[in-house]
Amino acid sequence: MSTEKDGKKRKRITSIVLGSILLIGIVFGLMEYFKFKDIETTDDAQLSSNIDPVVARISDYVTSINFKDNEHVNKGQVLVQLDDKDLVIKAQQAEANLNDAQAKAEVSKANAASVESMLATSKGEINSAKINYGKATRDFERYRNLYKDGSVTQEQFDQYRTAMQSDSNLVEIATKKYESAQKQYELSLADLASAQAAVNVKQADLNFAKLQLSYATITAPASGIASKRSIQLGQLVGAGSSLLAVVEDSVWVEANFKETQLSEIKTGQTAEVTIDALNGQIIKGTVSSFAGATGALFSLLPPDNATGNFVKVVQRIPIKVVLDTKNPAYKLLRPGLSVEVGISVK
Repeated sequence: MSTEKDGKKRKRITSIVLGSILLIGIVFGLMEYFKFKDIETTDDAQLSSNIDPVVARISDYVTSINFKDNEHVNKGQVLVQLDDKDLVIKAQQAEANLNDAQAKAEVSKANAASVESMLATSKGEINSAKINYGKATRDFERYRNLYKDGSVTQEQFDQYRTAMQSDSNLVEIATKKYESAQKQYELSLADLASAQAAVNVKQADLNFAKLQLSYATITAPASGIASKRSIQLGQLVGAGSSLLAVVEDSVWVEANFKETQLSEIKTGQTAEVTIDALNGQIIKGTVSSFAGATGALFSLLPPDNATGNFVKVVQRIPIKVVLDTKNPAYKLLRPGLSVEVGISVK
């Protein structure tokens, strides 16, 4: 009898335990449902950043390397120095050529100013000759009338006629001198223009030489981690060859959500990013933007639904999620790490 009572008691306890477990499961399930019903999640996400290649723009030998592998560098910091001795000489030659061209231009400018002064003088001589010729003409007319009246002698009349003819010749001489000076002035202006053009050419040569010289000093394009070094001291690098890469400090999440999840996702919504590499640590984020097309269209061989047998496949859209830079864990993040993203779509 006691054994039967003990069995019933055990069954009752078992039922209570099972009922409690079931109740706890239902409560937990309801809590999780209400917690995640307004959250869109994906584990198809990773950290991204700008990776800037550092490329040589001239061909020369490496004389110094001013960074260590995976060292943090600042924007504008000198990373690599190439041998620039020949480039310095070329820049000095270009500067000397520019100085020579500028000196010649100054001579041409002074010559043009001198000819311009001669031109002004010649014009003044014309005006003076015309005034004298006008006066001589009036005197001649007056003495011609007096000669007709017999008031002056033939000799006096001839003197004024000769003076008028002489002044007429002086006007013609002054005019030809002015025309000659004008042609010389035009030639001097052309010579000055040519000299100025030569200065511009030499200035461009100097600018190009300085630009080539600047390429010998290779600086960091942005602040970040210097990685993927591929050079050694004394190595001859060619123009266009990659020297290293700088992974920028800014990191964001590229989350690939299914197209069926996009209806409620909007820019500005908050997100929680779970970092696998940090034992599931969570960093807050914000939806920043949507990609212009699905990931499939950006692939090397995008699918073409018009060929072959069509099979409907759920597509994914990359969404950019910016992270909270104030979180201490932000500095530990590296591009390429896997993360999980949950976006609150309330």
